[in-house]
Order: sequence, then C-alpha cells, then structure tokens
Amino acid sequence: MGSAQGIEIIPIGAIDVVNPRARNRRIFKEIVTSVAELGLKRPITVKRKPGDGEPHYDLVCGQGRLEAYQALGQREIPAVVIDATNEDSAIMSLVENCARRQHRAIDLLHDIDGLRQRGYDFEDIARKTGLSLEYVKGVSSLLEGGEHRLLRAVEAGQMPVSIAVMISQAQDSDIQAVLQQAYEERLLRGQRLLAAKKLIEQRRRRGKGYKTGPRRADGAPVSSNALLRAYRQDVDRKRILIRKSNSTKARLVFILEALRKLLIEPEFLSILEDEKLDTLPKNLALRLHGHG
Repeated sequence: MGSAQGIEIIPIGAIDVVNPRARNRRIFKEIVTSVAELGLKRPITVKRKPGDGEPHYDLVCGQGRLEAYQALGQREIPAVVIDATNEDSAIMSLVENCARRQHRAIDLLHDIDGLRQRGYDFEDIARKTGLSLEYVKGVSSLLEGGEHRLLRAVEAGQMPVSIAVMISQAQDSDIQAVLQQAYEERLLRGQRLLAAKKLIEQRRRRGKGYKTGPRRADGAPVSSNALLRAYRQDVDRKRILIRKSNSTKARLVFILEALRKLLIEPEFLSILEDEKLDTLPKNLALRLHGHG
C-alpha cells in the first residue's frame, strides 16, 4: 500500500486537503476540546508530493484533527509521512471511515464513489473494502439517485440494501407490492416493516434527501400548543445536558486530583521518565498546577 517514513512535525500550511468533507459542528467542537485538553492522541497521515524546494503534502487521514489544530492557532502538527499512490491514499481514507464507530452512510459512499471515479470496478471495491458486491452495487445506485433517506436506513440496519434499491426504482403505486414481497420473503417484519412504511411516507412528502430549513411546506401557522411542546422538549434536553456536564466535570476533577497525587510520588515519576512519558500537554499541565 504505502511505506511509512516515521512521524514528523510539519507545517500546517504545507498540507492540502484533497477530498474535504463538511464537519458536524458538535462533533468538531468535541475534537477541538479533546485536542486542547489532552493533546493529539493520534498523528494525521499525509502523502509527500513530488517536487523540489519546500516539501508539500496531501492529507490522507485526519481532517478533523488537522482542522482542530488550525482552530487552536497551531502552525505545525505531528504527521505520519508515507509514500503512496493516489489510489492507495483513497483506499486508506476509506478504510479509516469504515473503522469509525459511528460513520455516516453518506461519508462511506462518498469514498466508494471516489474509487469508482478513479476507475475501480465494483468487484475491486468490494474486495478492497470487505463489503459484499451486492452492497457496493446497491448503495452506489442509491447514491447516484440521491436516496439519502434510504441510504441511512440501510446503514442503520432497518432494511436490506436490495429492498432499498427496489423501492428507489419503483413507482409510488408499486411500492406497496415491494413491501409485500419483502414481508413474504421475511426480509421486513414487525418493527422493521413499520419503520420502512414510515420512511417511505417521509420520502414521499419530503423528498429523497435531507434538507435544511423549515419542513412545513404548506405554510400553515404553528399552534401555541406546538410551540409550548417544543419549548418543554428543549428545556428537558438542556436539563439532561446540564446533568451530563456536571457529572463529567466531577469525574474530571477526580482524575486531576488523582494525577496530582501520583505526580508527587518519586517512584511513579521515575517510571514515567524511564518510559519517556514525563511531559504533559500544556493545558493539562496548567490545570494540574492550579492555573486552569
């Protein structure tokens, strides 16, 4: 695939993000907070560009970490520098997306679509990613048709990809026949069948993809009861968030106190020095010394 050349500290300005993705704001804030408090847990991966003069790089993996460093005003970042072809870099990026605990179907399909554009056929993509050939063909078809709602259902395990493709290709009058066939073949039963019917209705009323902005297209006024209900739901969510925040804060205080006690033990400090682990991220060090 690509040969590693070790970890280097390289200028952020010398890195180009070849395949940028839109980042969820909440998740991005969590990444920034984690980097600020604990430092970079894992270096980014870059590919060195050919050419003379000052070295430049293409980002392979780690867009969120790179952007977090930029948001924190850093000018350099630790990176694993590899020698790899553009195709190998695309595959490495796809493998990282597949390995995420909570990856979105749109992100995964975006990478598969990128491999398709680079000339890989369905069999190659299936073999390199470990996905089934049927799955790769099916989700590619859904992506081409802009079927983001169906893609999300497939990724969440709410319906097989074969049924999602059949729904995407069927006329509205034929969709009930597709559901009946899925029921008879035991592909959709119980809650999954109900969820599929609800999804199809949402797709019919709101479209194939997810749109931002107001969802009420009929222009009907919002009732006072609806506003009150929305307000109460928002208050409940904030209360839950506050409870979680207080719980997290208490745990962090406990961890900081434990670290303070450990860092005054000569034996513990000696072990850290032997293992070359005797340095801390700046923000964490400041908190341990009572400056944060």
